[in-house]
Amino acid sequence: MNTLIWGNTVIEIGKVLLFLAVSFLAIKIFQVYIISRLKTWADHTRTSWDNFLVKQVDESGIPILYISATYLAITSLNLPEKVKQVVHIAYMVAFAFFVIRAISSTFRRFVYSFLKAQDNSEAKRKQASGLITIVTSVIWVLGGIFIVDNLGYDATTLITGLGIGGIAIALAAQAILGDLFSYFVIFFDKPFEIGDFVVVDDKNGVIEYIGIKTTRIKTLSGEQLVCSNTDLTNSRLHNFKRMERRRIVFGLGVTYQTSHEQLKAIPALVRQIIEADALIQFDRGHFSGYGDFSLNFEFVYYVLSPDYGVYMDKQQAIYLDIFEAFEKRKIEFAYPTQTLFTQAVNSEETSKLEGTLNN
Repeated sequence: MNTLIWGNTVIEIGKVLLFLAVSFLAIKIFQVYIISRLKTWADHTRTSWDNFLVKQVDESGIPILYISATYLAITSLNLPEKVKQVVHIAYMVAFAFFVIRAISSTFRRFVYSFLKAQDNSEAKRKQASGLITIVTSVIWVLGGIFIVDNLGYDATTLITGLGIGGIAIALAAQAILGDLFSYFVIFFDKPFEIGDFVVVDDKNGVIEYIGIKTTRIKTLSGEQLVCSNTDLTNSRLHNFKRMERRRIVFGLGVTYQTSHEQLKAIPALVRQIIEADALIQFDRGHFSGYGDFSLNFEFVYYVLSPDYGVYMDKQQAIYLDIFEAFEKRKIEFAYPTQTLFTQAVNSEETSKLEGTLNN
């Protein structure tokens, strides 16, 4: 029993193996009986956070317990300093990996649960993917610095190097960083979101994807338009998704042969047609002026829906009803015409004109 194996007696090695067996058995019992019961309990609660916490304990906490038990068992043996240093480094890396993974998962869960309570949550989850990627990268970088510092190395030099490197990268990639900051502006200020119909300069379409550098718009003609985030935040952008109702102004003209009674009846007639639809709000209608070939009227109404298809359907119905009403009342629409007035001349003037032409 006192035989030395790699500098440790058989008794010491047996104690380590017994410690590992008991520790692994205790962890397994905890996982099978405690964790499984916690999962069953969490499934019957209203909130989903308890399910998430139990899952994190199972996926990150249990591996940490196994790793810690193995680390304590190995370090209790008489091993060379280089071996102990390697074991310590491996333990710190594995421990930090599971802790950082749990922290990043918790942050992701917090963001998604916050967005879930809002409208159009699925689109906002896609929009938040860039933010989650950036924050997760920062968490992993900080975790790496933590590991280096705990391994006995000077992390100050590493941080200083990262700072100088960061300045150099910032100078070399100003456009990329500009798009990155514009992404944060889009995410927090929300000038538009995924699914919004927007018009930028002479381009229009539906926001399909918002990334860290670019935003993709599916145009009405079907192709995908890729714009940098900086261009969008610096442009005058029309967001039609935020529209609550549509204002329509239209005019019509009737001929000058229309009688006074007919002209007087037109505003009330058109108003009656517009107000017949519950989804339309009439604003005003007037005889607006005398044109070159028509008597002009102007009408304004609101479609109480932002949907473009609904707007076109209502406008078409109104135009058809106006045409039918005018047809019944013999009111003629005007169109560009010219009237040529001629005057007859007597025979004497005609003879003089013919003589002049003959000469």
